[in-house]
Amino acid sequence: MMINLFDDSAWTSLRPLSFTRPVADLRIGILTIAQKWEKHLGAESGFLTITYLAQKFRLLSGAELFINGSICPDEQLLAAITNLKDGQCLKKDDLIIAYKTNSGDLDIHITDKLQAIPYPGDFIRISVPEDIFRFNDIELRKDFTLLTKGRSSVALSNTNTFIGDNIFAEEGASAECSSFNSLNGPIYLGNNTSVWEGCHIRGSFALCHDSQIKMGAKIYGQTTIGPYSRVGGEINNAVIWGYSSKGHEGYLGNAVMGQWCNIGADSNNSNLKNNYAEVRLWDYEKENFRKTGLQFCGLIMADHAKCGINTMFNTGTVAGVSANILDQVSPEILFLISHGAGHRALKFIA
Repeated sequence: MMINLFDDSAWTSLRPLSFTRPVADLRIGILTIAQKWEKHLGAESGFLTITYLAQKFRLLSGAELFINGSICPDEQLLAAITNLKDGQCLKKDDLIIAYKTNSGDLDIHITDKLQAIPYPGDFIRISVPEDIFRFNDIELRKDFTLLTKGRSSVALSNTNTFIGDNIFAEEGASAECSSFNSLNGPIYLGNNTSVWEGCHIRGSFALCHDSQIKMGAKIYGQTTIGPYSRVGGEINNAVIWGYSSKGHEGYLGNAVMGQWCNIGADSNNSNLKNNYAEVRLWDYEKENFRKTGLQFCGLIMADHAKCGINTMFNTGTVAGVSANILDQVSPEILFLISHGAGHRALKFIA
């Protein structure tokens, strides 16, 4: 089976995270959205996305089923999509969920000519950057069930302390002298992962393949560490997509960190304003700040962004693609950082 995952308005509202990838390539839970659909449907996936991204994220020309790349699958939604017939379009109000056509027309506006099938249920849709950490717990639990159903975990060392038994370790995972509390959510350790001595981990949590947690780390729930990453310090309700490093002491919370990012030693992000007010984030479409509806919202860091040691990120900071951030981050340079894309943001203390 072949499917194409198409971008809609969510690609625009998810910037800067979507500047470097289609929406379906975003990681939430354990898997990317594309990987979720592939595993559920036993499918190969392609992408219908903006022109410059299409050079890397290819369309599958033979696919007849098109699915909205911002929507995460669930059992009810899967049933509705697999029941679609040629010439039908599944919709929730004005939102296109999926459509099926063998016409060969790849223009998304072909849906105007298809028979609309209303969908009565609810689902998880990622439309703004903070949705990724906000819905991560829900998606992590779903992915944990998907990946571990009918399988047995490898045994971990008896030097560890286990509170609860909702933990799954893939082949090659190792941990020593650490504590794992899965009473509040599952804990997943991917292939060839390593938890070094003295770490404390609470579920829900996922450590994706070939990643490490350094000694003495404190990892709170609703957190995902993507593949080929190394982390330490204190992390809470954060999603790190992969190939990134937060290897030292410092706090990262209510945050999203892209690929090929690095956070310098002893850097921290604030996730709560000192007046407990609603956090605002920079919005690329509005070119202004947008209310998030959240009291806790920390750092949004796009791909290839990096910060120096002792960087202090303000509540609700947005760091754009390839931003290079040195020293303290304050509101007067937030605009420059959020328009990163090759810029260098500097803050000097007199």
